[in-house]
Amino acid sequence: MNAVMQAVIATATGGPDVLELVERPLPAPGAGEVLIRTAAAGVNRPDVMQRTGALPAPPDAPDIFGLEVAGEVVAMGEGVDPALGGAQVMALVKGGGYAGFTVAKAAQCLSVPAGIDLQDAAALPEGLFTIWHNLFDRGALRPGSRVLIEGGAGGIGTLAIQLACAWGADVFATAGGPEKCARIEALGASAIDYRTADLTEEVLRLTGGAGVDVVLDILGGEAVNRHLACMAPGGRHIGLSFMQGMVAPVDLGLVMRKGLWLSSSTLRPKSDEEKADIAEDVRTHLLPLLGAGGVRPVMSAALPLSQAAEAHRILESDGNVGKIVLTCNEEAA
Repeated sequence: MNAVMQAVIATATGGPDVLELVERPLPAPGAGEVLIRTAAAGVNRPDVMQRTGALPAPPDAPDIFGLEVAGEVVAMGEGVDPALGGAQVMALVKGGGYAGFTVAKAAQCLSVPAGIDLQDAAALPEGLFTIWHNLFDRGALRPGSRVLIEGGAGGIGTLAIQLACAWGADVFATAGGPEKCARIEALGASAIDYRTADLTEEVLRLTGGAGVDVVLDILGGEAVNRHLACMAPGGRHIGLSFMQGMVAPVDLGLVMRKGLWLSSSTLRPKSDEEKADIAEDVRTHLLPLLGAGGVRPVMSAALPLSQAAEAHRILESDGNVGKIVLTCNEEAA
């Protein structure tokens, strides 16, 4: 095994061109950690926000980008089950994923489901952790619930649609343009073209005036009141990101009259113990739905690590349907 690896860092705050491929020493796993030979790493909006300075990395995170990976465990720290040696895993990490090797907490590693290769598996951890914690836990999604998923054509959206449908929910999702709407309808959602439709009116029409029980929101800003207006009494509004602004002019009277719940959460600052608990719930409830269970990641592009800047450009332009991954050791994928 070489003593150095390739990795992607940002040389400054700014556009995609600040991402640079560098050489770094191989990291060593500490207690409770594993070293993964990275087959591929997922590209996520928090990566873009870190690059632009909108969401700085936590102080204890490495400067190497990347929050999710898949690959083979090649070394283990103290206290890790020896059975993990040589295992193919996918993992949520605090950083360090855009690299040939990645250190991950063993408790945040998930077995790769049968029928899913490592390249596709790299597109799953961030979505699985996020969707379980927000849609199923905070959002209390139940079979028969009605859910609105904003950004249905993105990586989180395409996975959330499939998991919610497999759970027995009635799913409505937004996308821009006929082609993206057709793609998400093929996944099981009733599509709403946000470019042409009035969201509130369309949701109420599709639900016969009942509204939705859960909203999974990536927009924030002015979109929040549109969501509240098409929610059913007792509904849960879950904010994942704030693409239209972090300040929302919320109609508190409407919240009170309907008895609505507003919540939001992000994974990266959570403690290792909290993430381990979420991982256990994902193993129990969501992994059986993947692979042979019928749910698969929707893949938009797989680019080599040297093209990390291009991956960020695609994501920022909304040119993707599904996930973008970076291949880090192509022969391992």
